[in-house]
Amino acid sequence: MPRALISSDTLIRSIKPGDPRKRLNDGDGLYLLLFVNGGAHGWRFDYVIHGRRKTLSLGTYPNTGLKLARTKATQAREMVAAGTDPSDHRKATKAEHVQQREMDQRTAAGLPTVGSFEEVAREWFDTRHTEWAPNYGGKIIRRLEVDIFPWIGKEPVAAITPVKLLEVLRRIEARGVIETAHRALENCGQVFRYAIATGRAVINPARDLKDALRKPMVKHFPAITEPKRLGELLRACDNYQGTHVVRAALHLAPMLLLRPGELRHARWEEFDLDAAIWLVPAARMKQGKAAKLYGKPHTVPLPSQAVQTLRELHALTGGGEYVFRGERHHDRPMSENTVNASLRAMGFGADEVVGHGFRATARTMMAERLGLDESVIEAQLAHAVRDSLGRAYNRTEFETQRRNLMQTWADYLDKLRKGGTVLKMSKSAT
Repeated sequence: MPRALISSDTLIRSIKPGDPRKRLNDGDGLYLLLFVNGGAHGWRFDYVIHGRRKTLSLGTYPNTGLKLARTKATQAREMVAAGTDPSDHRKATKAEHVQQREMDQRTAAGLPTVGSFEEVAREWFDTRHTEWAPNYGGKIIRRLEVDIFPWIGKEPVAAITPVKLLEVLRRIEARGVIETAHRALENCGQVFRYAIATGRAVINPARDLKDALRKPMVKHFPAITEPKRLGELLRACDNYQGTHVVRAALHLAPMLLLRPGELRHARWEEFDLDAAIWLVPAARMKQGKAAKLYGKPHTVPLPSQAVQTLRELHALTGGGEYVFRGERHHDRPMSENTVNASLRAMGFGADEVVGHGFRATARTMMAERLGLDESVIEAQLAHAVRDSLGRAYNRTEFETQRRNLMQTWADYLDKLRKGGTVLKMSKSAT
């Protein structure tokens, strides 16, 4: 037991200013410095650890009385005996309290915890989202907010294991959205790689989980590729009892090889009907943000049938901005569901054809039925060249071939519309 040399608190209270003593020893390293810290007495504890002599402050008197000071000294001695530096322990405890206070403040402010998966993920998103189209970036952050953050968002990013991450992804799988689970895994992997690069994690638990998820079934847009049935669809479009705008859209959609959004947002300023050309702005095409901002417009050569339809439509909507204006709001394009709703009204089910499926129809039948050059078809569909070198050096735009292709396709649709027999053509037709 340590020697208790200070008899009582009464002794300490009896000390007056001017007392010649500098300190009162209580034994085994504990002592009271007199008249320090602005006139108060200060408790100190001297100890030796790892061959170094150190001093620990234990508070001031009278806030820390004799009994409490001895208790603190005893605790410090026990730490030293166990090989723990009391000073280091105090600093670590203080840091934990500061961190907890910051965490509580961030939580109260609706902010993610420092070092948590959510905090790192949002930082990664803020770093990258300027590279993406707004719609694409919005899908990523919503996926994280809905499917990931509620389960592991508060977890320290470095503490998340493959098993824990897989549990979260299994929740997504259980809803039957297998592709979403794979996309979420991809996004989580990007977050973990960012965490490693910024020194907040050492492993990527997403790296080896791809094969642990069910493989998504490749789902293509429903499309008609049988000539007779396509002819029936085209005749149904011609006889559709809708507005002139919708009838024009139904006539042009199978012909022009564009995505529904690219078509319905068409503006008259993009057309040169005399030159039979439509320049679709890069910003409206399906591609990366850089290409949207700085890329060239997509060229659509207009077959004679399309020019005729557009000239007729211009008499109706040419005074406004949009080619396919909305029925109620002429300053807006027609609804994104207009074409599909019209197809349903004509008796063509969603499992047979959708507006986006017209591209697949054209892609398949141009190659298989007409024998047209697939590289020219891909160029007109605005499909990216798969390899980076190809994208860098393929400057061929097939201007003449693409114009011939579009006219050949429009003529073919006319023959199907009339119910004629159409023979397979050779590639020389291009």
